[in-house]
Parts: sequence; C-alpha cells; structure tokens
Amino acid sequence: MRIGTGGRVTLWAFAALVLAFVYVPLAIVALNSFNSDRTFGWPPPSFTTRWWDLALHAPGPREALLTSVKAGLGATAIAVVLGSLLGLALSRFDFFGKRVINLLVILPIALPGIVTGIALQSVIQNVLQPVFGINAGLFTIIVGHATFCIVVVFNNVSARLRRMGASLEAASADLGARPFETMRRVTFPLLRSSLVAGALLAFGLSFDEIVVTTFTAGPGTQTLPLWIFDNLFRPNQAPVVNVVAVILVLISILPVWAAQRLGGEGAAESRI
Repeated sequence: MRIGTGGRVTLWAFAALVLAFVYVPLAIVALNSFNSDRTFGWPPPSFTTRWWDLALHAPGPREALLTSVKAGLGATAIAVVLGSLLGLALSRFDFFGKRVINLLVILPIALPGIVTGIALQSVIQNVLQPVFGINAGLFTIIVGHATFCIVVVFNNVSARLRRMGASLEAASADLGARPFETMRRVTFPLLRSSLVAGALLAFGLSFDEIVVTTFTAGPGTQTLPLWIFDNLFRPNQAPVVNVVAVILVLISILPVWAAQRLGGEGAAESRI
C-alpha cells in the first residue's frame, strides 16, 4: 500500500509530536540539573555544576546507586540462568503441561507491578520472616526483580532458538557429539549474543524498577528510584533529584542500546 505525500507528512508530524511529548520533559530535567536557580526559574538565569557536585558527593544517592547495581546484577544472574534453561526446555522438548508452564513464565511481565508487589510482600511477611527469618531487604528486592527479568531472557532465548531451528544440533548429534558437547560447541555460541542482550535488558529493567521495589525493600534498603521518589517533594533536594534523574536515565539507556545492537547482530548471524 502506497501512502500519499499528505499521509506521510501527517504520520511524520504525529511521530514527532509523540517523541516530543516523551523526550522534551527529559531534556528540561537535564537542563534544570544545571539551572543555578533552586526554584527552577525559566529560562535559567545562569548555569552551574554545583548540583552535580553535591549529588556526586552526597552519601544518599551513592549508596542508593550501589544498591540498585547490586539488585540489578543479582536479578540479572538469576534471570539468565533460569530464563535460558526455561527457553531451552520449552523450545526443544515436548511434555505434558508445556503450554501452561509457558504461560506461567510469561505472566509476571503482564501483571500490574502493584499486584506483584503486594503478593511478594505477603510472602515476605507470612512465610519468609516467620519461617526462615528472612527480612525484607536486598535479597527480597533481587528475587522480586528476577520474577519479571526472567521473562526478558526467556523471550530472547526462545526467539533465537526458533530462528536457529534444530538442524545444527541434530547434525552435531549425528556426528557423535554428546548433548553437553553439542551445547558447548553449537548451541551456546549461537545463543551467546541473545543471552547478553537479554541480560542487558534485564539489568535495565531491574535498575529503574520502583513499584515492586517499594513492596520488597526493607526500611533501611533504598534503590536509586526509591531515593528519587522519597526526595522528589523536598524543596532543598529538588536540584539534586534532577541530577540523579539524569544519571538514572543515562545508565538505563546504555544497556538498552547495547542490547539492541547485539540483538541486531545476532539476528544477522542466525540467517547466515
């Protein structure tokens, strides 16, 4: 179907409007992080790096950043192991209840975050604390984030396995390779880029998660998004919050960009 000049102009204008609605506020936040006026007078009377210096030397944001990185790495590690194993099992084997398990694996990403958070908080209060003595904290944040990060890795691995087919693995078996050797020499090298891309996306998803984190974090545990939310309406902290928000956006963009590049390269490899 061909679109006329007027239709193309309308589509481009609509796309530009949507992108402006998303990215112009981010640009304003970035500019306000250099605004010398504490009340964010517009246009900025002058620019300063004072708020960046305060944010980089304040203990609160640094500790929250470290907690976010730990939670992201922990959730990503769990997601890579379980997501890849589930993807291999559901893509390469047929067994009773396969479709039900597939639905259960994907369901957490579709559930509202507040529902997942309430459910996890109930488990922490009624099971983990009284039975195992595990209180809400970094561990429960990691487990909570892993519930939806697994889906990202699972989808990447499943998509790559569908594109690959089973012919190369069958050829390896016909040549006498054992299952573990086939996995090491054939399957894993072809899955490597999708695993890395899934891991990067999982880390980015975990790093800026706030809803589930609110219900699974303990009183003394605070991630970077939680720190921003807690200090958002404190007048004295507003300039520093802008700086931390810019840092959060930049850190979140990097894994998504890298995952997109790896995903494109992996798709090209699977067609060779």
